[in-house]
Amino acid sequence: MSAANGQIVAFGGGGFSIGSDNSLLDEYVLGLVPARRPRVCFLPTASGDADHYVLRFYRRFSPSCDTSHVSLFRRDSGVGDIRKHLLSRDLIYVGGGSVLSLLGAWRAHGVDTMLREAWEAGVILCGPSAGSLCWFAEGVTAFHGPPERVEGLGFLPWSNCVHFDAEPERWAAYRRMLADGMPEGYAVDDGAALHFQGEQLVRAVTSRPDARAYRVRSCGGRVSKRALGCTRLDGAADAPREGLSAVAA
Repeated sequence: MSAANGQIVAFGGGGFSIGSDNSLLDEYVLGLVPARRPRVCFLPTASGDADHYVLRFYRRFSPSCDTSHVSLFRRDSGVGDIRKHLLSRDLIYVGGGSVLSLLGAWRAHGVDTMLREAWEAGVILCGPSAGSLCWFAEGVTAFHGPPERVEGLGFLPWSNCVHFDAEPERWAAYRRMLADGMPEGYAVDDGAALHFQGEQLVRAVTSRPDARAYRVRSCGGRVSKRALGCTRLDGAADAPREGLSAVAA
């Protein structure tokens, strides 16, 4: 394997953290693993390793998966050798919360380097919100107040704006950031996800009919937003959405 073949599924928001009605995105990433009982590790770092979040993960995945989690805010990490454990998993699921706290803790413990090694070795990476923003070169976070620009791990060379439909104030901020030199990228609603192989987007998927994902570019001071064609995970037909809209930054 190499970074060119590594897979990342970046949710705009959703998955088990929102409730059982949002399980289609989780089922999608599990379906990428050929093993009958996938080995799934949860990284709840962005929530400060919140107990309720970890418990919810186990309730969701334990019936069908070999489950584990890594804690960086407890004396016991939960797995012993973190690097060895991450490299032995099929899927690493990163939870939501504060992406700033997540990145700081990962870098302090060397987990950022471990995750790149796992990705290049073929371990699938996924997550919503902070667990989506972290993989990109830059992103828009609003966890601590007004939207702000954050530098991610750079596995993917694009920018990312999550919760796009749920928090409209992010769009105005994202436009300004793109005009100020942020890399072009993607905006993703809750209930939608982007599936990358290497740096290439191979599929956009949605778990509900009104969820969207967009390709966003900036040229000459103008920001364009194009709705991507998405695969509906409930099996319903999805109407084409290829219209282009542009706004002055």
